[in-house]
Amino acid sequence: METLIDVLAKECTMYEKLLGLSSQKTTIIIEGDLKALAEITDEEQYVISGIQSLEKQRVSAMRDIANVLNMDVNSLKLTDLIRVLEKRPTEQKNLALQRDKLVTVAANVRRVNGQNQELLKSSIEMVQFEINIIQASKRAPQTANYSRAADTTGDCLGYTSGGFDAKQ
Repeated sequence: METLIDVLAKECTMYEKLLGLSSQKTTIIIEGDLKALAEITDEEQYVISGIQSLEKQRVSAMRDIANVLNMDVNSLKLTDLIRVLEKRPTEQKNLALQRDKLVTVAANVRRVNGQNQELLKSSIEMVQFEINIIQASKRAPQTANYSRAADTTGDCLGYTSGGFDAKQ
């Protein structure tokens, strides 16, 4: 039981780190700093790999507890385990506390990541909009300007090849 409580506490700490990184990522996304975004994403991957390792330990501890209690490991949940520990109030309280902290932090991570996802969608939509404007300007209709040979020059309305026109 102590192993499970310890693993849950470590998982909570890792999720708090992930929450901090996700909050930093929000600011970075707003600023549009791609280099910092890549760096913080690498840090997040490191934290996530730690969480995955702890999750394996938690599953192992739950399997051991289920075997001792003669319960089905696949259906055993922390809330069930908390109810079973009525005769051990100290462990029950510690387990309930760690579970509640983990649920709260995980919900906050989910919320911040949802915000980041919306910010990224908006950024992608803005870039797509700008690309469409640029492509539309290149497809503008040709002008009715004629060359000396009485052919159209092929110039497009509103589109210049770039640069500064010193003659104007």
